[in-house]
Amino acid sequence: MKRRLLTILTALLLTGSAFAANIEVLPTMQSKTNVQDRVWVGTFQIVWNDFMDKIAFNQIKFPTGTPVSVNELNKQAFTVDELSEKCYYKYFGNVTRSTKKTIARAIKRKFNETSDILDQIDLTPGKDKFFVYAMLKKDFKFKAPFDKLGKSKFRNTEAEYFGIQPNSPKDLDDTVEVLFYNNPSDFAVRLEAQGKDEVYLYKTANTKTFNYIYADMLKKKNAFGGNRSFDEADLLKVPNLKFFEEKVFEEIGGHRVKGTNIVIEKAMETVKFEMDNTGVKLKSEAAIIAKMTALLPSAEPRYFYFDDTFVLFLKEKGKDKPYFALRVYDISKYQ
Repeated sequence: MKRRLLTILTALLLTGSAFAANIEVLPTMQSKTNVQDRVWVGTFQIVWNDFMDKIAFNQIKFPTGTPVSVNELNKQAFTVDELSEKCYYKYFGNVTRSTKKTIARAIKRKFNETSDILDQIDLTPGKDKFFVYAMLKKDFKFKAPFDKLGKSKFRNTEAEYFGIQPNSPKDLDDTVEVLFYNNPSDFAVRLEAQGKDEVYLYKTANTKTFNYIYADMLKKKNAFGGNRSFDEADLLKVPNLKFFEEKVFEEIGGHRVKGTNIVIEKAMETVKFEMDNTGVKLKSEAAIIAKMTALLPSAEPRYFYFDDTFVLFLKEKGKDKPYFALRVYDISKYQ
């Protein structure tokens, strides 16, 4: 019996728009969102790790309340240990007259790339200013180019596809590993690439966090007892993807780091991604610009406003129990 392997990539990548609208860039794989199209890249976590370890020297907390995303970033669940050194560049230090030029030259020399964010950040020199930056760059080919399949429907929209059809070269079958195939709406494959990179595609409508979905995919893979070979009767169909998204993390910028005189002025990330029948191109940048205030700010004010229901007690010194208690609810009874 023939099995039709329809590989559609929907929520594998989460970011924002230029080629695709309303794609949200998430700071961590654990981040929750109600946005259907979303992307995560480890670039901002790389920057955050250096900001924590080399500038703040501690976990980041805000005096006015620490966002969930910051607590997630503090866990450092992703580090550069997951990457080969040749695919990333990072910088941290005081902002000097040569900071921008140093970074621009480094990414040009290492990746032959220019920056999409350096011109958007105030890099006016100052001993009290710190800049943390990273670029992650991937450009790899599939083990063999897949066939171009032309246009067909993705949900209700026409999309360009690539993959394997009945008339495709038979050696393409060896470039696809079936992780599991439970039914036409629940399956995953791995696409072979040249070098060390791998592409996993998991068809699922699950809207939970990325780390949950990834773990779920591996769980199903380990439980699958069927045929893992991509057979002659099997078919593969994957949409071309292309987008650019830029994200300013508003919940992080403008806050002072608790217990320090460091103020985060701006935190941002960009993601540029392309995938077609030949391979994948990824370029992502992230940066944090921070400033030392001249003096450690005074403690944040606390507002002891008894402007709603409260209780009052009276007690003599040296005695254990109060002799009077009053609960005030309707102030009109007292004034």
